[in-house]
Amino acid sequence: MNLRLFPTLKNYNLRNLPGDIFSGIIIAAVSIPISMGYAQISGIPAIYGLYGSVFPILFFALFSTSKQFIFGVDAAPAAIVGSALASLGIAAESPDALACVPVIAFFAGLWLLIFYFLHADRIVDFISTPVMGGFISGISLTIILMQIPKLMGRGAGSGELPELLHYIFLAARSISLLSLAMGISALILIRIGKKIFPKVPMSIVIMILGVLSTTCFHVQNHGVVLLQAVEPGFPTFLIPKFVEVALTQTVGRGLMVAVVIMAETLLAENNFAFKNGYKLNDRQEILACAAGNISASFVGCCPVNGSISRTSMNEQYGGTSQVVSLTAGITMAVLLFGFTGFIGYLPVPVLTAIVISALMDVVEVHLAIRLYKVSRNEFYIFMAACISVLFLGTIYGVLIGIILSFVAVILKATAPPRSFRGIIPGKESYYDLGRNRHAYPIQHVIIYRFNENLFFANAKVFQEDLENNLKEDTKVVIIDASSINSIDITAADRIEAIASNMKRRGIQFYITEHSSSLNEQMRTLGIGHLIKEGCVRRTILAALNDAGIHKPYNLEIPESEKKLAELRSHSHLPAEEEDTLEEFAWAFGEETVQELEQATHTIIEHLHQMPDIERLSDEGIKEHFESWHTLGALDEDEILHRIELHIDELPEEMHKEHRHIVELIEKRRTRIREKVLEEHPELAARLEQNRIRLEKRLEKQNPEAMRKWREWKKRE
Repeated sequence: MNLRLFPTLKNYNLRNLPGDIFSGIIIAAVSIPISMGYAQISGIPAIYGLYGSVFPILFFALFSTSKQFIFGVDAAPAAIVGSALASLGIAAESPDALACVPVIAFFAGLWLLIFYFLHADRIVDFISTPVMGGFISGISLTIILMQIPKLMGRGAGSGELPELLHYIFLAARSISLLSLAMGISALILIRIGKKIFPKVPMSIVIMILGVLSTTCFHVQNHGVVLLQAVEPGFPTFLIPKFVEVALTQTVGRGLMVAVVIMAETLLAENNFAFKNGYKLNDRQEILACAAGNISASFVGCCPVNGSISRTSMNEQYGGTSQVVSLTAGITMAVLLFGFTGFIGYLPVPVLTAIVISALMDVVEVHLAIRLYKVSRNEFYIFMAACISVLFLGTIYGVLIGIILSFVAVILKATAPPRSFRGIIPGKESYYDLGRNRHAYPIQHVIIYRFNENLFFANAKVFQEDLENNLKEDTKVVIIDASSINSIDITAADRIEAIASNMKRRGIQFYITEHSSSLNEQMRTLGIGHLIKEGCVRRTILAALNDAGIHKPYNLEIPESEKKLAELRSHSHLPAEEEDTLEEFAWAFGEETVQELEQATHTIIEHLHQMPDIERLSDEGIKEHFESWHTLGALDEDEILHRIELHIDELPEEMHKEHRHIVELIEKRRTRIREKVLEEHPELAARLEQNRIRLEKRLEKQNPEAMRKWREWKKRE
């Protein structure tokens, strides 16, 4: 067992200490209203929220591998415990509640300890980014909605979205206008101040202003609720009263809370770790959560977990280690010992605005927009997870999100990218017939590429694609299995059936381009006889030769295109007409021209910024622009010509350097030709032909630039 204590303090940079201490003090200050409010939601007095902000956070820091995550009293466990008390008929803040809540916290910690030994952290690997983002956004929105009534002068809401909206509606009927005005003003000041003065701790500023509003203007006399005054004193250690509660109920509720704590904390921690570039030990994080909850039970507090809002604040103020948590815990202990007097002067709406502001930054709107643009299915998963949390609660939200993630994987696997391949006249490779309008199928041959592992969920798609594309004159079916790394027994049976069907119809069937491990799987799954029968070949070319189909291939070219295809077989297609020829075209497809232009303008901008053109040196241009390093010769040659067309865009003071730049371009062009002659002498003539065609093509694309270029060349 590789267990380290205070792992985030290893090789700690003392230069970060002032910032971490400052952030810790802010976290402690902000934790006052948050912890007290959530303690009340869980059914215990507010003071226990402050107790839960001392030892639990310290024990979490002892084990946590997260550099910035903050632990403490938080919404999800509090809401679950509060609803559990209601279902058990236990009144909030009653002696029964004071007995039951710590026991639930204890069992939550015990379950988390069991999860630690069972390596249950692996479940996080099955939760996708959309699920994670939707879950976190749902939790954040739920907590924001819980806080809104507090802006109006009422208590925090609870429950799911319908209950929260109903409570907000009721709160609005007896609203305190001054309270609402203070809360909204504080929220606006925080949001604006954060943008204008990002380094200023606006939370502390707003809290000070809140205290001043109480002491100077006595806002409590005008409908503004203040935090409950707290008597100074250190939390008393106590043993959870197991004999006074229904153990069956508390053990079950503890399990429910433990699952939520593990899911929410690990999801959020991994999200913050990913954004900030560090790694976690997920298993040890579960142990940290277990230690925090067990310690919470011994001070009478409700279950605790990772706090998204406080972590967001810590991120904002640049916290770098769990020194932040240690500082926050110690600060809260000092506060409890002798400085609780000011708490009774803090207006609830002002501190509520601080919480809401932090949570607004946690809602992953940017991720939702990105998913909507690039993947509608994943966007729907994000929304489903978010809405499920809002309407059904945390547990069901996580479960639904995980289920949807698995569904998405299956759906993606059942409809993978796949294509039928053909030949471009004059070319050697096999091209997607759907993407390359100059590619044609080989007569009597079907070449089919399946870009996914083959298993029970997509085997039918595989079979139907082949059957639906068979023609009366089909003689050969070749599978490009380069993307198939594994098959299951269902797929093996389906392949055998396909091969048998092809044989009955007099069609030669081949599996090609795959790794040797797939052959091993075929033998293990009982279809190794296909290898002995000659249905397996290493390459497509070998399969074609085995079937008696040799170069030059007869292609299925429409009569109207035969003449043009013959011409193209002896020429090089421009990048705009074929998406697989050169590096840029292969990488950017239909956006090739735009990307070439963008690369050209980037280089021109670099020239703008270069104070001394001689810095280009005799090494030529290429070495100064890393983005060129992967270009093919024809691509690079084209960019060189495009740079020439934009030379007149250089600043006036660099006009005298035009000749030198052109010389460098010509030098680079000569090196390209030398490289082609050395490595691919057969392409030299094509390179020159391509330059002529390029000028004609650029003439059509940018006639004005070409005119200026020709005039400039004549002057030079």
